[in-house]
Amino acid sequence: MAQRTHLDDADCSIAQALDVVGDWWTLLIVRDAARGVHRFEEFQRELGMSRKVLTERLKLLVEAGVLAREPYQDRPVRHAYRLTPRGRGLLPVLVALQDWGDTWILGEGEMTATADEASREAVRVHALRGTRLPELLLPDRFGELRDPVADTPFTVLYCFPGAFARSESYPPGWAGIPGARGCTLESCTYRDQLGEFAAAGATVHGVSTQRPDEQREFAEAEGLRFPLLSDAELALVTALRLPTFRAGGISRLKRLTLVLDRDRTVREVFYPIRDIGASVAAALAAVRGA
Repeated sequence: MAQRTHLDDADCSIAQALDVVGDWWTLLIVRDAARGVHRFEEFQRELGMSRKVLTERLKLLVEAGVLAREPYQDRPVRHAYRLTPRGRGLLPVLVALQDWGDTWILGEGEMTATADEASREAVRVHALRGTRLPELLLPDRFGELRDPVADTPFTVLYCFPGAFARSESYPPGWAGIPGARGCTLESCTYRDQLGEFAAAGATVHGVSTQRPDEQREFAEAEGLRFPLLSDAELALVTALRLPTFRAGGISRLKRLTLVLDRDRTVREVFYPIRDIGASVAAALAAVRGA
């Protein structure tokens, strides 16, 4: 059995939360479950931990209601482990830890909405080529759940920090955050070239962590004719470990573009993006070249 030291501070939510997820293996299991890893052998392969330790940690997470244990094979009986609503409530914790690590361990301690091309953060993002996006649904600007991967040969998924119909809606100091500006230009450039993407067999989806109503107001103001998807619950961010920064008290996506095929495989990645027009042109060229 796993050795557990129960914390006596019953009135401190931090202490009580750490009583469940204070072990570092535990949060890595939650991280990988959010990435689409569900089976015992997959967890062991990804994490490199012993069967004994993994068995103990999975048992603890099931008992805590963070993971649900579901049979997927009868002979012999085997189970998959999936995040429950309580487990998905830990996704902002993972994103906050990643953002802190990108900023203070891998970075220089400065708030930024972009990255250096030679940074380890950029290396992590470019390593997404060839990986598969797990099955997930995101609300569009009308609140309807959509798959971010369309049923067309390709999907261009451009991730942006935030775009608002009214200038006063932007967080204080937005213009001073490196890489934050340009979301309206990016969306409108995709809007103006949407026919060319469609002719090349690609659907365009925009993604931000804004609320659907904020996206709807922006899309109507700019006449966008393609879906904007809300990752306010950070499902896409954690599934692909996408880079974020915090502004206005909200975790926001750093600007990047993914090209995925119909099988949900990431075919191309553009990050960091410094020239918005060039990035849209590069995405179109990638689709045509594929």
